[in-house]
Amino acid sequence: MSNIYMTELVEHVNFALLILFSCCYAYQLVYLIVGLVKKDRPEDKPVTDHRFAVLIPARNEEAVIAGLLGSIRGQTYPSDLIDVYVIADNCTDSTAAMAVANGAKVITRFNRRQVGKGYALDYAFQTIDRQVGLEHYDAFLVFDADNVLDPGYFAAMNRTFSQGYDMLTSYRNSKNYDTNWISAGYALWFLRESRFLNGARMKLGTSCAISGTGFLVSTRMIREDGGWKYNLLTEDIEFSTDHIIRGYKIGYCKDAVLYDEQPVTFKASWNQRMRW
Repeated sequence: MSNIYMTELVEHVNFALLILFSCCYAYQLVYLIVGLVKKDRPEDKPVTDHRFAVLIPARNEEAVIAGLLGSIRGQTYPSDLIDVYVIADNCTDSTAAMAVANGAKVITRFNRRQVGKGYALDYAFQTIDRQVGLEHYDAFLVFDADNVLDPGYFAAMNRTFSQGYDMLTSYRNSKNYDTNWISAGYALWFLRESRFLNGARMKLGTSCAISGTGFLVSTRMIREDGGWKYNLLTEDIEFSTDHIIRGYKIGYCKDAVLYDEQPVTFKASWNQRMRW
């Protein structure tokens, strides 16, 4: 009798959890419909060419950094309005030399106590502020070292930035979609995130969220924040949540496409998810 009771209890708990999680995620059905049927909001403000600084935190990335730097040089946007800074963070390889050879400025950092992307970004902002002043640039764009950009990336981001957003995220695609089912799964997730989360939010006029790489922050916002103060392993979620709570709106530029390397083994994917 007790076994039957326990079985019924487990079934009731499972059903309650099903209802709870269905309610929590029901809003995504709304986003799905919005992403499919609602038109994009018009970009009706004049477009101004802005000066950008690119920040690339890199730790032992000599094998991939040239690909990203080459794609930045190949942009349709005026090259004299883009300065690239590679933050060689605790590197033991030739990342810095490779960056210089490909036309980037290098900020070298060695700190074994404060380790991570957030600390590297804050150090870069402090360094740039001392050397040329943050206000030398209108905004900063952040990429991972293994990214590759579509040639029209900067032009698209500049167009949406001109609409008045202080923060923007872009369409994160996959460099290795067709390697296997794992990398394809990541690519489909990012497609869903771009069109049916950030894309739908942009159409509705609500706030989007940045996603680790391929995002823009205005100089005004960096100055107001006092640099970069987000140091969790998921600093993108920390950044997005903090600014949304404070009443800011993060925009999304669907035409700015970057390509990101995805895990190709279950072990690598598992370790990444556990780290996050």
